Amino acid sequence: MGVRRFLAVAAAASTVVVAACSSLTSNASNGTAATARVHIEVVTHGSATTPFWSVFKNGVDRAAKDMDVDVHYQAPDTFDMVRMSQLIDAAVATKPDGLVVSIPDAKALGPAIKRAVAAGIPVISANSGSDVYKSLGVLLHVGQPEYDAGYQGGLRMADAGARKAICLNGEVGNAALDLRCQGFADALAKVGGTSKVLGVSLADPTGTQQATQAAILSDHPDALFSVATVAIPALKAIQASGNTGKVKLATFDLGPEELQAVANGDMLFCIDQQEYLQGYLPIVFLANYKRYGVLPGGGGVIATGPGFVTKDNAAQVISLSKQGIR
Repeated sequence: MGVRRFLAVAAAASTVVVAACSSLTSNASNGTAATARVHIEVVTHGSATTPFWSVFKNGVDRAAKDMDVDVHYQAPDTFDMVRMSQLIDAAVATKPDGLVVSIPDAKALGPAIKRAVAAGIPVISANSGSDVYKSLGVLLHVGQPEYDAGYQGGLRMADAGARKAICLNGEVGNAALDLRCQGFADALAKVGGTSKVLGVSLADPTGTQQATQAAILSDHPDALFSVATVAIPALKAIQASGNTGKVKLATFDLGPEELQAVANGDMLFCIDQQEYLQGYLPIVFLANYKRYGVLPGGGGVIATGPGFVTKDNAAQVISLSKQGIR
């Protein structure tokens, strides 16, 4: 082959390659697959109508838009593991490209999650399940290590003088919340303190306030630690029992009232697990896993907390909370 002919052929081949690469890049940037759009199912134990899970779903929705994928979110109306297991099976039946699940009860949800894995569906857990996800075949977990979060919260309350505490658990049996209470108790024990668990109801703020007030009057604690969104009924119980300034209060998770209480000095801190990221990141990871076969760090726990909101930074977080991000 002459030099001129060789150069002409090479130039033509280069043009084809460049055109093909350009097409592939365009398809990738548009987030489209060759045959169909990426479809991801999300099943959690929390309804998106609640303050916490609405922020989680905001993260899901934002990621779906950013990654240009189709996402379907489902959750039982109440904390119902039988119903959640059924929702997981129904999601698997749609043959999605990925599944995001929370795992508040591995024993109850494990069989359904394993069926998803056996069906060849990539699964990522979020929010709860950092201690069990590997045993179920889940690729990675996005959330906060719950025991550690409770432990760190306990150390902070101990530093503030807490020695006799009550851990307010709004969903006894939810493994994540149980681990928070255990971590909290272990941290207090290091300074000779104690903590007992009081089961209360997320769905009944009035009943929670009454139960907490009764416990304050009978047990005389110097601190209350809310491991779910029951801090405002607890604050009202402190006030109604005449113990304002005597019983310290801290909580997991953020809400407008909780943040304002921190800003006002009525609450020591809120533990922020950044539920927006818990909703956002799994969608991003599954979309990239489907398209390119990549995962961060080959799996593991992507920690979104614990972060602490105190009086010093409450104003900034309040602003972000109004936007549905914190």
